[in-house]
Amino acid sequence: MSVLVEHGPVLLRPLGVADAEPYRAFRLDALRGTPGAFTSSHDEEAAKPPTATLRRLTEAADGPGALIGAFDGAGTLIGTAGLKVPSRSQERHKGTLYGMAVAPGAAGRGIGRALVREVLRTAERDGRLRQVLLTVSEGNEPALRLYTSCGFEVWGREPRAVLVDGQAVAKLHMVCLLDARREGTAGR
Repeated sequence: MSVLVEHGPVLLRPLGVADAEPYRAFRLDALRGTPGAFTSSHDEEAAKPPTATLRRLTEAADGPGALIGAFDGAGTLIGTAGLKVPSRSQERHKGTLYGMAVAPGAAGRGIGRALVREVLRTAERDGRLRQVLLTVSEGNEPALRLYTSCGFEVWGREPRAVLVDGQAVAKLHMVCLLDARREGTAGR
């Protein structure tokens, strides 16, 4: 699906195994550039074999979740966001938004918003999901504003959720209730 963002159109589509190499490079760049934003570290991910990336993409493609990529006009991967859905029946009503990242050169164009909205649309299309969860590093105000503007609200705070180079980073837990979203858009 092509979406119009600031400075032109961006293609949003599910990532597949053919995207393994650019996805791995993009993910490693994101982990290196903003280590406090992720629970995975650059060094741990870089040490994994390429088959780990293939496995991640295959699992996302097999559903019921998705891993979505944003591509610029030249076909370069400039953003990602995923939706993971638990397989246990008693947790099958919730999904988790993960791996949200936008390339630094593409930031501020609305790509993150388009990715979050596409993840939420994917969750709504599933039909069984009632909520989408995420965590965001405390102090990451741009991300917090983005998620809040897309219908997420903070429900908790985990102190010292991750240690980045020995520094504790708290994570805010957020939820978007899909039925509340649908009711809020009813009649529009």
